[in-house]
Amino acid sequence: MSTSKKIHLIAFEPHLEFALNLDRNDPLAKYRTAFHIPKDEQGNDWLYFTGNSLGLQPKTTKSAIEQELNDWANLGVEGHFEAKNPWMPYHEFLTESMAKIMGAKPIEIVVMNTLTTNLHLLMVSFYNPTKKRHKILIESDAFPSDRYAVQTQLEFHGYDTNECLIEWTPRTDEKLLRTEDLEQILETQGEEIALLLIGGVNYYTGQYLDLKKIAALGHAKGCKVGIDLAHGAGNIQPELHDSGIDFAAWCTYKYLNAGPGSLGGVFVHERYAHDKTLKRFAGWWSQNKATRFNMRQPLDITPGAEGWQLSNPPILSMAAIKAALDLFNEVGMNKLREKSIKLTGYLEFLIKGLNHAQIEIITPSDSNQRGCQLSIQVKNANKDLHKKLTEQHVITDWREPDVIRCAPVPFYNSFEDVFRMVKILKTLLP
Repeated sequence: MSTSKKIHLIAFEPHLEFALNLDRNDPLAKYRTAFHIPKDEQGNDWLYFTGNSLGLQPKTTKSAIEQELNDWANLGVEGHFEAKNPWMPYHEFLTESMAKIMGAKPIEIVVMNTLTTNLHLLMVSFYNPTKKRHKILIESDAFPSDRYAVQTQLEFHGYDTNECLIEWTPRTDEKLLRTEDLEQILETQGEEIALLLIGGVNYYTGQYLDLKKIAALGHAKGCKVGIDLAHGAGNIQPELHDSGIDFAAWCTYKYLNAGPGSLGGVFVHERYAHDKTLKRFAGWWSQNKATRFNMRQPLDITPGAEGWQLSNPPILSMAAIKAALDLFNEVGMNKLREKSIKLTGYLEFLIKGLNHAQIEIITPSDSNQRGCQLSIQVKNANKDLHKKLTEQHVITDWREPDVIRCAPVPFYNSFEDVFRMVKILKTLLP
């Protein structure tokens, strides 16, 4: 919290030289060259602000994957044990770095599968409906994957989504969620709710919710609490262990820069690490490592989050993840978050300085309630402004009905990028 207070004392200025000076004094500026940045026809870097959708490729990714391809070519099956990075325990090479990013203990973390698959596997364990307690609560504008996963889980168990899917909704004429409204829902329906599954950073508004408060409210009513951190991993510091939530899942292709469709991450709180009574779907990789290759042993769940694995890891995807996590491990989330607060604050300052009636930032202004994404509502407009930005190689994304999402990523975006983006935006506004 002290970081954001210190950064807010900076007096931003709407001049290019000010942005260039911030870049000159940025200790993370050198990491921009660690990524491949797409270029236009003249060889100029795109202004790339969609790390919240697909992060850019680290330059080390190619060699990391080639290492595994070479070991496969040269070693065949022996690569499981003799490769430079042996494939058998490969997922373990990712655990410590991912745990640091997510604020978790290594026993609470595993990289496996993809996000929605992991949510379903976790709900097998943490959604245990009874006659009295069987409802699931989500935020009203949850990402479609979350909504569909919850809807089909309810239907699988024989419940009517119209009755059993509870929505935490912003107040009339408001866009952001209020924790006190969640508290009121739980006060009236908490005894019927089995699970809260909430997006920790909302994909549309960019609002970062108080995970610790949500966990406390849910647990006070006997509910399990799960968090989707697709838009939080590598962006904010969720401190998952201390938050007290039961489980979380996320992808690695956004802020974690691990490539399109790459594997996801899972957190299961340490209090469940040795609980073998939890229902779950299991596979070969759920089995105790000591007896995994003794094929005729009964199922003996391996402790911690690894006990939710099903199959041996896909090495080529994990190699890309390892290359990205090595960069995070080198820099650390504290420094990345510090720059992110400043970078997003500067973007907010410049956009507000336009003082244009057609655009409004709907993301919270408090840096403790957002990551690096700003959601810019374009009032009474269609997608044309976004299309014009794209034609100028300003890469943002559009979310219906009227929002341009813009995410300056501290690893590879500069203050000059932010200045130039807003300058172009100004020329395109009517």
